[in-house]
This record gives sequence, structure tokens and C-alpha cells, in this order.
Amino acid sequence: MNLTLTKKSHACVQLRKDGRSLVIDPGAFSESDAALGADAILVTHEHLDHFDEQRLRTGLEANPAAEIWTLRSVAEKISAAFPGRVHTVGHGDTFEAAGFDVQVHGELHAVIHPDIPRITNIGFLVDGAVFHPGDALTVPDRAVDTLMLPVMAPWNKISEVIDYVREVAPRRAIDIHDALLTDVARPIYDSQIGSLGGADHARLAPGDSTRL
Repeated sequence: MNLTLTKKSHACVQLRKDGRSLVIDPGAFSESDAALGADAILVTHEHLDHFDEQRLRTGLEANPAAEIWTLRSVAEKISAAFPGRVHTVGHGDTFEAAGFDVQVHGELHAVIHPDIPRITNIGFLVDGAVFHPGDALTVPDRAVDTLMLPVMAPWNKISEVIDYVREVAPRRAIDIHDALLTDVARPIYDSQIGSLGGADHARLAPGDSTRL
């Protein structure tokens, strides 16, 4: 596998190979230039910590060849501003984005509270290896090498996070969705997920990279 993963703040990650860049979920909790330099951008759902229109505009305006793949609720908000560059995808779809092979898994956001209507959410499996689920605990129907793991959200608890790692059974899990997790609590999450999840567990500081 010839992929380099760079962690951005919160739920945003960048994947690079062969001189090209793919960015997933440059939201409002991520760096203002999180999408800058991207050849392709993937957005899992409409919540502001995953989808920020200004960050997308920054990336698309800097690279006229850059394109976005996302679900309908996000595409409807931005497609008029970038005609022909925003592609609507859903569960079961496969496509190529800037040389990356992408498969779409999942349909709904995790339950935040029964009184809050569920929105749509999709996850992306990139090059058959790296899975970013967005805000859901979606289990792809194929093996995953590296799982981007939402560790702290209003919709989850650590037992669910651990069981999710067990069910997906990746070779390793790397934390995302962590802007709400304080440094004081991180060692607890590291210890419990690492010892109980059954996979190598890692977290990267924003800006840190690893070869996959």
C-alpha cells in the first residue's frame, strides 16, 4: 500500500499517494486550510464539524481541477457554486477520485437522541484499505486495514467504540472525531481501546503523518 495519512483536527484526514491528495471531512473544527491542496474531497454528512462550505471553497478555488464527492444533502448546498465538480453518491457506489478507488458504505447518522431526527451519513473506504465512517458505526462488508475511529461524540460511548473496533476487526484503528476529548481523558481511551479493541490502536496529533 502506497498511502500516507495525515491527521487534521477533529474528523478531517488527508490521504496522499503518487503526488495526489484526497481530503475527507474538512469541517469547522478543522484547520481553515484543511482542504487546500486537495485534488479530491469527500464529505460524509452535513454537520458543521464535517462540512464547512468556506473550507471547501478554499480548496476548490485553489485547485480548479479539484472535485467533491458527497451525499445529496451536502451536494444540494454547494453544487450550484461549482457546476460539474460536485458528485452525489450513496451506499453501494464505487468511483475513482484523483486516482483513489473509493467505495461508499452506510446510509444514516448514528442516533444522537431518539427525539432528534436522524440525518443521512455515508462512510468511505479508500483503496480498499482505509475506512472513514463519518458519524456512524458502519461495518463495511469487506476487510479493512485501517479504521478511522470516532472516539468521542455526543452519540457514542466508549463501550460502543470498543465493540465497533472488534466488529470491523481492522489491523489498526486511528482516532478521529476527537476535538471534544480532553488531554486528561486521552490516556483512559488509549488504554481501554488499545487493550480491549483487539487491534493496534493509535492517535495522531494534528499535522502528524503515518505511512499505511
